[in-house]
Amino acid sequence: MDTISKRKNRGGLVVFLTPLMLLCVLSKGAHVAAQDVLTWHNDSARTGQNLEERTLTLQNVNPRTFGKLFTIKVDGKVDAEPLYTARIEISHEGLRNVLFVATEHDSLYAFDADTGKKFWQVSLLKAGETPSDDIDCGQIVPEIGITSTPVIDLHRGPHGTIYVVAMSKDPQGHYIQRLHALDLRSGGEEFDGPAEIRATFPGTGAASHGGTAVFDPKQYAERAALLLVNGVIYTTWTSHCDHNPYNGWIIAYDAATLQQTGTLDITPNGEEGAIWQSGAGPATDAEGNIYLLSANGSFDTILNAQGFPSQGDFGNSFLKIAASGGRLSVADYFTPFNVISENSLDMDLGSGGPVVLPDMKDASGKTRRLVAGAAKDRNIYLLDRDAMGKFNPQGNQNIYQELHQALKGTVYRGQPAYFNGRLYCSSADDFLYEFQFVNARLVEQPISHTANKFVYPGAAPSISANGSRNAIVWAAENGGRDQPGSAVLRAYDASNLAHELYDSNEAPADRDHFGTGNKFITPMIAHGKVYVGTTDGVGVFGLLRDSGSQAPRR
Repeated sequence: MDTISKRKNRGGLVVFLTPLMLLCVLSKGAHVAAQDVLTWHNDSARTGQNLEERTLTLQNVNPRTFGKLFTIKVDGKVDAEPLYTARIEISHEGLRNVLFVATEHDSLYAFDADTGKKFWQVSLLKAGETPSDDIDCGQIVPEIGITSTPVIDLHRGPHGTIYVVAMSKDPQGHYIQRLHALDLRSGGEEFDGPAEIRATFPGTGAASHGGTAVFDPKQYAERAALLLVNGVIYTTWTSHCDHNPYNGWIIAYDAATLQQTGTLDITPNGEEGAIWQSGAGPATDAEGNIYLLSANGSFDTILNAQGFPSQGDFGNSFLKIAASGGRLSVADYFTPFNVISENSLDMDLGSGGPVVLPDMKDASGKTRRLVAGAAKDRNIYLLDRDAMGKFNPQGNQNIYQELHQALKGTVYRGQPAYFNGRLYCSSADDFLYEFQFVNARLVEQPISHTANKFVYPGAAPSISANGSRNAIVWAAENGGRDQPGSAVLRAYDASNLAHELYDSNEAPADRDHFGTGNKFITPMIAHGKVYVGTTDGVGVFGLLRDSGSQAPRR
């Protein structure tokens, strides 16, 4: 596992963990402050759960005692999930809880997570550069800077390090992508960074020249969250709309040196197959395997003797990536039987991200190691991580479980969250659903759903709980597809989504309005507060003061 979650086996003590305890270990990491949020969706399994939240409860999250505390203003859109570290030593400030916020204006900020005070701000632009324009694509507008959620390594560098990918444009009109490693205390560059992102891979596909596929920084956006595994930073790349030529790339860097350690083009002899996942991060298991979903693109329906695509093209697929000796390779995969028709209709798997589930026992007592994901085709796929199912033109019967049309809307934001034997999923113009696991299989009908529907693109839920108690599902909505309205934060009882605890529109006199909605924002919960990005800042929510007064806006 990565440095967020691997430091748990010291002192020779043998401990037997239940599935819930194991997910707690995976999610909370090893830092003294268990509620650190160092990566997208809390942990590298991408469960979306914080199991150490002791302040927010089913009783006190309501419009009378919970609401907006203040808003933090920044210089651009906040498309990345804010991250959080507790009790960081800040010069002249002492130990502080710190909130890190990245913007599409190529800025990274460190704020006091409890008051909104700015500790530092750095621009990741070099002299004369600007953030990228929108490349004639309406997906990230009006500028492209830092889009993906960074990742933090508390034990790298003198004070801990945050890794960030930033896109920019120089005065000559050249586009640049860079990986930065920044000191948590000061925002200063570390490890002789930044590293300019360049890559090649053997192939004859759409983006190749003379038998070599070439990564063109103009053609790509780093949308999916960064992943840190075993001292390696993984970046994954998508296109701007469907502006050809492009492929799906994974490019890896040593976290200590920023030296490139591996590349993989998942459609090297074809086209497309982007990795965007609506901002969700690739996931990893305890062995360091990486799971992701690719968007529509070339898939070779003629298979080799091992059951893999004959030309090595994995568009529109659920992938398991192995990293060994600096080499990245597809270790296993699943591709729907109707991949050709789904490609033609843009009904791809890549609109959402995976969640690696804790081990479960099936009805026969066999341990199942599973990974889940939802796709634009409205299906929920539950795959065996040791035998994902590959491709069968006759049907999907080789996979562990498929919930056909389990979601009623198109899945543009197919990122499930997991908690205590439940899977929470949403689609556009549809409810947020709660599905239950029984004997390591999902019950086909949801056991509860929200009363409200979420408009495009749906919601990416997050969960706070104190162990198995006071579990709350949090979801943000942006209010509309092309003309987003006010952002809305909602909270639900995790055991019954029909029981809504809080809605930021309910407070009198617009007390809890906090900005304009943003398409792919995921709420982040830490130490009794909820942080939600908007088009120009972050709304901060928590328990209101007894006097009813609010912290000042900043």
